[in-house]
Amino acid sequence: MGQRLSGGRSCLDVPGRLLPQPPPSPPPVRRKLALLFAMLCIWLYMFLYSCAGSCAAAPGLLLLGSGSRAAHAPPALAPGPDGTAPRLPLQAAPVTPLAAGKEPAEGAASQEEQSPETPDSPSSISSFFSGSGSKQLPQAIIIGVKKGGTRALLEFLRVHPDVRAVGAEPHFFDRSYDKGLAWYRDLMPRTLEGQITMEKTPSYFVTREAPARISAMSKDTKLIVVVRDPVTRAISDYTQTLSKRPDIPTFESLTFRNRTTGLIDTSWSAVQIGIYAKHLEHWLRHFPIGQMLFVSGERLIRDPAGELGRVQDFLGLKRVITDKHFYFNKTKGFPCLKKAEGSSKPHCLGKTKGRTHPEIDRDVVRKLREFYRPFNLKFYQMTGRDFGWD
Repeated sequence: MGQRLSGGRSCLDVPGRLLPQPPPSPPPVRRKLALLFAMLCIWLYMFLYSCAGSCAAAPGLLLLGSGSRAAHAPPALAPGPDGTAPRLPLQAAPVTPLAAGKEPAEGAASQEEQSPETPDSPSSISSFFSGSGSKQLPQAIIIGVKKGGTRALLEFLRVHPDVRAVGAEPHFFDRSYDKGLAWYRDLMPRTLEGQITMEKTPSYFVTREAPARISAMSKDTKLIVVVRDPVTRAISDYTQTLSKRPDIPTFESLTFRNRTTGLIDTSWSAVQIGIYAKHLEHWLRHFPIGQMLFVSGERLIRDPAGELGRVQDFLGLKRVITDKHFYFNKTKGFPCLKKAEGSSKPHCLGKTKGRTHPEIDRDVVRKLREFYRPFNLKFYQMTGRDFGWD
């Protein structure tokens, strides 16, 4: 017990020196900083999650491509008991037939409907949260009309943080109805609570089966129709086809069944689409007029913010899209969205929009106006709005 170690120290002193010492506790300041950093990270995550839909609409930040793309191939349907693919009881009917000699021209025009210009890429915030939310069937659909201004309306609406829309035209209720609602829903972008899912397919308005099919999906679906002077619309329709097939007959020869008698050929789709009152009658058998909004294609060019105000009210949205989002492009003759944040260029519709129309014989234009006048007046009465085409 009393043995001494070298250096004159007692062996009793050794254990205390050899035992490992506990690490010194971190200073209180470090603990507070670590806790503050952790709380900041949690707060930042919750803030970004809550802003997934609304932050995208900060003034000047235009998310024209925030909607999911429908470019992916549709999922395969499970085969039925007999080995055949399952189909819905209602089958998609063909589009309104055209005169035999005019079918190729319309076929060429429809290609642009199936492959519209690709919208801008989604923002980083939208991409980050692309897996959030759920896919819903659309609560609102732009059903027409072709060459009326539907693409412009959809692009303008996509600026709104509470609107999510498919970029391409699904053509579900006229061409792909047999694929089923599950396939249709899968085309839609994901939405958060409080956001509206939309799509646009202009050919629905002239498809006889579309009203009943959309009503069967949901009787509460809100319908938007962009209409335009039917004479100007017909010329624009022809111009689109002409850009694809320069060898088609002249507008004058396609307009008349008999040029001498002045009998208009209503089997030509460019003429038929503009008989708005006739097509509207089919829709009013399934939807009340108050569930449909008729947008003026002419006013959408002259006063886009004013017309968008009506649309936002109709959809029950806050009026976020205002004059500050637009400027007029004199070269194209169309309003464009002001440049998005971080971009040096504004956003205008693609080169397929705003084509120069060919010169049409004034006598042909006059006879077309006379043909459309009674239908226009009836359309004004049905909608309660005078569009001033006469």
